[in-house]
Amino acid sequence: MSIAKPAAPPPMGIADWLLLIALSLVWGGSFFFSKVAVAELPPLTIVLVRVGLAAIALLPVLRLAGLSMPRDRRIWMAFFGMGVLNNLIPFCLIVWGQTRIGSGLAAILNATTPLFTVLVAHVLTVDEKLTPKRLSGVLLGLAGVVVLIGPQVLGGLGGEVTAQLAILGAALSYAFAGIFGRRFRGLPPMVTATGQVGATSLMMLPIVCLVDRPWTLPMPSGATLLSLGGLALLSTSLAYVLYFKLLARVGATNTVLVTLLIPPSAMLLGHLVLGEVLAGRAWAGMALIGLGLIALDGRLFARVWRVIDRSPGRTASS
Repeated sequence: MSIAKPAAPPPMGIADWLLLIALSLVWGGSFFFSKVAVAELPPLTIVLVRVGLAAIALLPVLRLAGLSMPRDRRIWMAFFGMGVLNNLIPFCLIVWGQTRIGSGLAAILNATTPLFTVLVAHVLTVDEKLTPKRLSGVLLGLAGVVVLIGPQVLGGLGGEVTAQLAILGAALSYAFAGIFGRRFRGLPPMVTATGQVGATSLMMLPIVCLVDRPWTLPMPSGATLLSLGGLALLSTSLAYVLYFKLLARVGATNTVLVTLLIPPSAMLLGHLVLGEVLAGRAWAGMALIGLGLIALDGRLFARVWRVIDRSPGRTASS
């Protein structure tokens, strides 16, 4: 089993968009779960429990699927690199940042990930270059996230600069992880997900023992334990299987669009499941996000342009 060389990803199809929406739903819960857990546990301990439980949960599923972990040293070095960029750095920064700023502002700052990714991909890749279509789509989507959550959230900007920079640092780390993760296209997504959370667990264990000394911490409440379970099983194990499947199919810049979909997914779930009322601002924000995604996909605009280009009046004047 070897790591595949990056190749240009195909355009996103309906199945890919459905996977992206599913990923936004399970990943969106991480902000809620983390906010509950951080009230009782230190950030590093939360991250260790998150990746450790995820690895423990994925290993038996891997065996049931008839898969095995690779023994190639190069692949395991790549797992550790991915673990640093996609788990260790962003998880620690986001959980720490949420001890000082609200989830809404954290979600907006995290939604800058696609913007960072198109810039990083432009510099580091040959097949995912920055185009006006991509940049306009990302900016439209980011504006939609701000409108969706509410401009009043931006009133918190500047109040906790260090925490805000931490969330932006996490978004940048996710961008580099998306590019780095392209090398795993030759591996089953479940193997890659298990490898990276397992590698992260091994790196986090000595750090947590030295800094947090978890054996001295009080027993967390039931709500915190449930949040840790959701964080590990849904927002990590399942999320990363979907993430690496998408990354192999559609590339980094398309996969990280999930950060734009997380806020509207959470609000729509609240509306449909809990009966929460959505303000007009929320619908406007989701419309902007939708326009941004359509611009990034490009096919609808291309079809409209072809229709206009073939119209009788345009043909006669050309």
